[in-house]
Amino acid sequence: MRAALRAAVITLRNAGVPSPEVDARALLERALGLSPAALLLRGAETVDPRQAGLLEGLLSRRAAREPLQYLLGELEWGGVRLRVDARALVPRPETEWLLHLALQGLAPGAAPRVLDVGTGTGALALGVKAARPDARVTATDLSPQALALARENAALNGLEVAFVHTDLLSGLDGHFDLILSNPPYLPDHDRDGAQPEVRHDPDMALYAGPDGLEVARALAAQARSALAPGGPLLLELDPRNAALFAAELRAAGWQATVHPDLSGRERFVQADLG
Repeated sequence: MRAALRAAVITLRNAGVPSPEVDARALLERALGLSPAALLLRGAETVDPRQAGLLEGLLSRRAAREPLQYLLGELEWGGVRLRVDARALVPRPETEWLLHLALQGLAPGAAPRVLDVGTGTGALALGVKAARPDARVTATDLSPQALALARENAALNGLEVAFVHTDLLSGLDGHFDLILSNPPYLPDHDRDGAQPEVRHDPDMALYAGPDGLEVARALAAQARSALAPGGPLLLELDPRNAALFAAELRAAGWQATVHPDLSGRERFVQADLG
């Protein structure tokens, strides 16, 4: 198995994969059905032909820069298990801090109504529901394919979320104690220089006009009438445009704060109408 691992690292390194050692180990564990500890303990063993064929197929796909998460099939994120594939954006690690901020902003013991706009895999909605079983969580998406994946993930985790096929907040009734979203926020010109892995994600989940804020602006406009008094709007944006959007919100009468991510970049905008 050590020889297979060495060969896998070389294959991925030659293909320009950014983290060949980490990815090769993960794919070997996937092909062999082993935990990291078991792979270490059984490193002297050989890989049988069936497993070798499976590993070769996985390495070929990763060398073609298909995202590692697609090949592994599932990931642990925000306290839930998520199936991931080309139907929706793969949840990024930094978005877990958005979930943290959302949970921090929910008052205890009040069965809050929470709305996740553009849910994708369902990550944020399911993360909130797992941490706050009392919350009444609704999640929307414009993509039927993404909603199908989100429903699969809800079933996988045994969590009840209301999924709605709509554009942003269109057609929703009532008021929400929290609206959160990880909307598309990249400027359109980023498309030309995107990493090969990013090109596997749906464009509609990534790009939002010349400055990346078209969807965020539309969402904020609709959120005005959908938030309960004192309820916050919480968004993840690009560090290049988060402060700009917060300033726009303040000019429109919102109280807006920008929160940094764990690396100190201004990424999250929290706003309310006072």
